[in-house]
Amino acid sequence: MIRVDAFLLAVAVCSALGVVAAQHQSRKLFSELEREQTRAHGLDVEWGQLQLEQSTWAAHARVEKIAGERLRMRPPARGQMISIGGPVVAAPPVVKR
Repeated sequence: MIRVDAFLLAVAVCSALGVVAAQHQSRKLFSELEREQTRAHGLDVEWGQLQLEQSTWAAHARVEKIAGERLRMRPPARGQMISIGGPVVAAPPVVKR
């Protein structure tokens, strides 16, 4: 009878230690999950800011302004433009100078 009691006591102690270890692991993983969720939220915020910044930098008016001011680019004259992929339009005659 004492052997059975000792065996049951050992099983109960092992079971209790297993529960404690599982709870510790669970808390540790939950803490890590919260940390990663916080990081993911921060990355989402940064992604939104980068998209906004990209749309600002790539705005047509801004690109056109910089092209004119810094690079001194101007729109081509009316006779210098050729449309590709649209309706068939006769190209302007090439004038050699």
